Amino acid sequence: MEGPEPLRLWALAALVLGVARATVPEHRVLPDLRVSAETGAVFVHELERELFLEAFSGSEDDDAPVTFRAHLWDHPDLPRWLRFIQRDPGQPGFLYGCPLAPELGTHSIQVLAYNRHTFATVSQRLLVSVTPAPGGDAPFQAEFLVGNRNVEELLPEAAREMFLQASAGVWGRGDLHVINVTSALDRGGRVPLPIEGRREGVYVQVGSHSPFSPCLASAVSPLSRSRCHRGQRPLASCYDTFAPDFSIRWCNLTLLQVWPSPTTPGPVWGPGVLGEGGDFEPPTPVVAREFLPSFLVTLLVPLAVAALLCLLLGHLMCCRREGVEKRDLQTSDLQLLHHSSIHGDSRELRLMATSRDVPRPLSTLPMFNVRTGQRSDPMGNLRDGARAPLLPH
Repeated sequence: MEGPEPLRLWALAALVLGVARATVPEHRVLPDLRVSAETGAVFVHELERELFLEAFSGSEDDDAPVTFRAHLWDHPDLPRWLRFIQRDPGQPGFLYGCPLAPELGTHSIQVLAYNRHTFATVSQRLLVSVTPAPGGDAPFQAEFLVGNRNVEELLPEAAREMFLQASAGVWGRGDLHVINVTSALDRGGRVPLPIEGRREGVYVQVGSHSPFSPCLASAVSPLSRSRCHRGQRPLASCYDTFAPDFSIRWCNLTLLQVWPSPTTPGPVWGPGVLGEGGDFEPPTPVVAREFLPSFLVTLLVPLAVAALLCLLLGHLMCCRREGVEKRDLQTSDLQLLHHSSIHGDSRELRLMATSRDVPRPLSTLPMFNVRTGQRSDPMGNLRDGARAPLLPH
């Protein structure tokens, strides 16, 4: 009877282990991917669904929805210059942004993708190396607002090349490159109504080393701005260059001229730097200084000034008082007599008031009769007192 019991326990453990393995989603890790980015130019990396669908083991559904997440390695957020967007699980994701000079170096980004059907996950580390642009930042930059596109529609390379070709017709130059692409929602725009054909809008920043064309300059002139405030079209002769693929809001056109920042000079070696093969010579000893006179001046001068001020204040408060006798000598006799008589009369009235024993005058009583001197209580009977006459007939 002891044999079947261990066998039953082994079978139960195997069943539990199999269920646990079946319920835990599978996770796979792809090799690291290294990409490069330049300062002053847009960086776009597309997260392809097909690459991650192949990594899902046992996934035979090519149309399975895949959701991407991206953040810094061991950090919850992305770098401040990098943004991520994925409109729908059936569409690819995009990492895009424009790095600047402070972002030089290597940024480690972790990308996580999971299958919405099987809940399997795949992770990959993306190493973005930011290097300075060979030609420096473009001094002439123009920012266009495209009203009929969403941001993910202008991130593919084909769409950006098409926009650069349209911009070259406006600019009159061919050395153009896209500096940055930003959704209008990130710049304070409103979410469009769920109507077919409505888009969020995209700000596309284009740079060049050539000056602006007269068409662009006329579009941002004060006369054009005033026409925009009145709801009219600005003054520009290059409206048809972007049509019909891109609808440009010319009233939101911004032209910016960037001047190169001056480079900070490097450190200048002084005479204290030891040359090659030289001997170190210590500085001469410092001459001893006597600090007692300075200490006495710092301590005694404020004490002397305070003592003089105390003596002056004491003289004014104690030695400059007039006194009663001196004041009386300077006052006329008639004024002194008048003052003393007022004091005497006031004292006499106070003494008479304390020794007065006469009754109160009848005029001070509540109610009285002038002829009889009869007094009545006004609070005795309110109803009868209101009807009774003040003086008897």
